[in-house]
Amino acid sequence: MQFSIAQIAVLLGGKVEGEAEETINMLSSIQDASKGQISFLSNPKYEPLIYTTNASAVIVSNDFSPREKLTTTIIRVNDPYIAFTQLLEQYHAFISFQKSGVEEMSFIGSNSKTGEGIYRGAFSYIGENVTIGENVKIYPHTYIGDNSVIGNNTILHSGVKLYSNSKIGDNCVLHSGVIIGSDGFGFAPQEDGTYKNIPQLGNVVIGNNVHIGGNTVIDCSVMPTDSTIIGDGTKLDNLIQIAHNVKIGKNTVIAAHSAIAGSTEIGDNCVFGGQSGVAGHLKVANKTSLGAQTGLGKSVKKEGEKLFGSPAINLSQFYRSYAVFKNLPDLSTRLRQLEDKMLNS
Repeated sequence: MQFSIAQIAVLLGGKVEGEAEETINMLSSIQDASKGQISFLSNPKYEPLIYTTNASAVIVSNDFSPREKLTTTIIRVNDPYIAFTQLLEQYHAFISFQKSGVEEMSFIGSNSKTGEGIYRGAFSYIGENVTIGENVKIYPHTYIGDNSVIGNNTILHSGVKLYSNSKIGDNCVLHSGVIIGSDGFGFAPQEDGTYKNIPQLGNVVIGNNVHIGGNTVIDCSVMPTDSTIIGDGTKLDNLIQIAHNVKIGKNTVIAAHSAIAGSTEIGDNCVFGGQSGVAGHLKVANKTSLGAQTGLGKSVKKEGEKLFGSPAINLSQFYRSYAVFKNLPDLSTRLRQLEDKMLNS
């Protein structure tokens, strides 16, 4: 990647003050940047760094007023943080989509088709009757089962496994170790104490613009007429378990080590903290927030609820309860002292 500061300013809708034609080839933090790199200043407490940085350019806000002489070029924008995020996105797209072609020892089955600009890494396997869109990047050791469908501009990093009949939308990113469509945890107890396996015959459908972190597992639905569904724009962190027949709405964010039990329906724009757990067969309203390590055991009907604790309760109620809980040792001591006074009076 190599662009002039002027070109970057046009991309960001910003205004240059300084050497507009100097070239930029890398992004960096303001304290670690060197010549040829660009950074940003958003938090005022880091302002002293802009006077000592070696960055060739720094993105600042429109109202930034330097208190010392600057040795770097600045680009003025409305929001430096958002502008720098735009650059990160562009850089990520550049490095992620530069690969193309088919490496040796990759396999594609009969009646499968791929769009233009595809990359198929070594030892990747594509089954039969698979449809893959344009500009898809399939990294080495990836498995794509029969009858699967993958949309345009999707990236499957090394070691991703898609079971048969999986459907992945456009602009998705699946990181290494992701497993889509494995059997749900379905076992029927028998009279002799053993468990009989219940076949899982459905699939997983993932919408557009979904990101899934490393080693996350999403199980298929039980019935072939149903699907486990992840809605458009949803972001799943690393090491998450999504059980069979779960349905997650649009633009929901779930942090690492969380688990959603079978047949639960989660709404749009929810936020679940790390290590949160949701029981099965629940319905969770839109814009629900679960704090870290929250255990949700009943449905949430009201939109925008903020819950914490295990079992989960309203966040403000949790804080009031915790204020009492942390004072229990002192209250217990005072109670014993009162008992002693009563007994000795």
